[in-house]
Amino acid sequence: MDSPKLSVGDWVEVRSKDEILRTLDSSGQLDGMPFMPEMFAFCGKRFQVYKRAHKTCDTVFPVRGRRVANAVHLETRCDGSAHGGCQASCLLFWKTAWLKPVAGKLNGSTAAVPGGIGCTEADVMARAETVDLKDGETKYACQATQLPYASSQLDWWDVRQYVEDYRSGNVSLWQLFCGGVYFLGLWLSRAGIGVGRPIRWFWDKFHSLWGGAPFPRKGGTIPDGEPTPANTLNLQPGELVRIKPYPEILQTLNTRNRNRGLYFDAEEVPYCGGTYPVLKQVTKIVNERTGKMQEMKTPCVILDTVICQSHYSECRLFCPRSIYPFWREIWLERVGPNASAAQLEGDDQAVAHCSSVPGSMRG
Repeated sequence: MDSPKLSVGDWVEVRSKDEILRTLDSSGQLDGMPFMPEMFAFCGKRFQVYKRAHKTCDTVFPVRGRRVANAVHLETRCDGSAHGGCQASCLLFWKTAWLKPVAGKLNGSTAAVPGGIGCTEADVMARAETVDLKDGETKYACQATQLPYASSQLDWWDVRQYVEDYRSGNVSLWQLFCGGVYFLGLWLSRAGIGVGRPIRWFWDKFHSLWGGAPFPRKGGTIPDGEPTPANTLNLQPGELVRIKPYPEILQTLNTRNRNRGLYFDAEEVPYCGGTYPVLKQVTKIVNERTGKMQEMKTPCVILDTVICQSHYSECRLFCPRSIYPFWREIWLERVGPNASAAQLEGDDQAVAHCSSVPGSMRG
């Protein structure tokens, strides 16, 4: 059966638990993509397509772009309840076989769900958490850990992906243009022909004309090997914080752009200076390479609506995975209850600019 080609904004309904279980193999997967226990809660509910997940970024092996077949992202994230309480809040992948178009809101077929080998809900639960026989530690399997095996090679120069980015509604023509201009400038700045500094100067001087961010590939100021500073604010969900200006954050990073091991990515630069609510504290995540729980020595936070837009990411431009970047508290400052309306309005405008500029969040 041909899967419907879903686009951004289309309405779909997540199929019933029994229908989805019939699509899965004995490992609880479809085409290598796991259906995770956390996803059962969405069965029978309706959503609009957030992005077409025709491509993604693999963070298991050396970071790279990957092609994914017949999948979309909805506004649904993993709550980690079946994976040791992982706090990464990853955007979920939905194979189109697990969805059906909503009548009247999408022109398309509501064809019957294709059959697989089938498995039970207990099988899905059992695949999420196992024991490593080598060391006896708990090991987790999820969509993030299995992504390399549920995807195929995608070269950055394959123009077809950018055509699909536009046709699916994932990105606009302006974003495509800005992305091309940025990477042309980045390539020229690295070409060793003496134009790197002028290009970076021009970008920093005039980026506001197109609503963009400062040149996002600058290095930290602390020599590698020396300690980087920390600060403890004990931020709680719902608190309002302002992200410090980019130059101030660079002063907290070493020359590898890390603060206490956490990488500050170019995708975070457009948000600098903006004000956002704290979504949650992050103290533990599943390590996507090992499948084991990783406790953070220095806790960090994720901020509401602040996501990787993959506008500055080499070899995976416009990846729709929308990972939450992690923020050290030293990069943030509390916004008091008396913050002026003018300040907050300016921050809102900065957020709007982020969606129109060309742009591994985890260190």
